[in-house]
Amino acid sequence: MKKDLISTENLSKSEILDLIKSAKEFKKLNKTAVKKVDLLKGVSVINAFFENSTRTRTSFELAAKRLGADIINFSPSSSSTQKGETLIDTIKNIESMQSDFFVIRHFSSGVAKFVAKNTKAHVINAGDGCNEHPTQALLDIFTMQEKFGEIKGLNVAIIGDIFHSRVARSNIYALKKLGANIRLFGPPMTLRWAEVFGCKICKNIKEALDKVDCIIMLRIQLERQNNEVGYPSEYPKYFGLNLDNLKFANKNALILHPGPVNRGVEMDSEVMDKYSSVFEQVENGVAMRMAVLKMLHNSKAK
Repeated sequence: MKKDLISTENLSKSEILDLIKSAKEFKKLNKTAVKKVDLLKGVSVINAFFENSTRTRTSFELAAKRLGADIINFSPSSSSTQKGETLIDTIKNIESMQSDFFVIRHFSSGVAKFVAKNTKAHVINAGDGCNEHPTQALLDIFTMQEKFGEIKGLNVAIIGDIFHSRVARSNIYALKKLGANIRLFGPPMTLRWAEVFGCKICKNIKEALDKVDCIIMLRIQLERQNNEVGYPSEYPKYFGLNLDNLKFANKNALILHPGPVNRGVEMDSEVMDKYSSVFEQVENGVAMRMAVLKMLHNSKAK
């Protein structure tokens, strides 16, 4: 077992399946009145989010608390990083307080790996720049597995800002290990160098959605690009999911989105509210993050 979770590329197929199995049990627990166990009693978890977040930060906080851990939400805006302290000195100072986990979200790619190499604490990558977001991919796959039972052979379309998407990368790495067939589609500038993933690259929305079992819609990340995509007026016409083009997909196709969703841009409100599993993903996110915390904690115990 591993000390850290930085990338789905480093997870084996058996590790992914073990995490799904564990998440299923935690999802059952989360539906009970108590919603709590003491697996991480006495363990300290630091949520170090250098980027804004609602779902991921809250999800990790709930996951840690439901496992009995003590959790601190570290705020960079009110920390010594504003006085010039380096990131690694900040981490070392917090580690000296006998912290056991760092959950890191940062605007720069590679930060989670860098921190992991410089601390004895467990590090979980909660999103680093345009690189990866492994727990989002794991909860997506958990949601797929609940619906289909088997990932192997599934046709999965990932649509949107592929180039800037850490969610896309983590999903591609994990889904390929489990035997899914992946196709990619989005505005031309967001598909540059996408050939490196070894997935089918589609020319239009119809080709992308044709007979797919699962659709992962992505947000256009305006904060990471420089006016590369017409948005929002042009985007929905060619790249958005609506009731008309949804007909190209298989009946009852699973529709996912990592959030936040820009209604009427990536998908119509009617598609989101009536046909998507966006809110089920959020529920599954707590269970999957509990599974990840348990896995890494157990690796230390061994």
